[in-house]
Amino acid sequence: MHTALEGLLVGAGLAALLLFAEYWLQRKAAVERAQQSKRAVELDAEQRRRISSMARFCCFIPPAFALFYWLIFR
Repeated sequence: MHTALEGLLVGAGLAALLLFAEYWLQRKAAVERAQQSKRAVELDAEQRRRISSMARFCCFIPPAFALFYWLIFR
């Protein structure tokens, strides 16, 4: 397998893991807040903004990993 492709796949896996972890943590905080106030579970604007900023950051991780793998392991 080409090293850049391997780096791209590793970066995509890491990006998916980071995005899932951020969503899970924000969802967990929303559930705790909803239990305290006895309301429906809903992400507030700040939590949605944090998840979307993490998603934008995760778009740069696979190409960066592909470049670094190509530079280091060629």
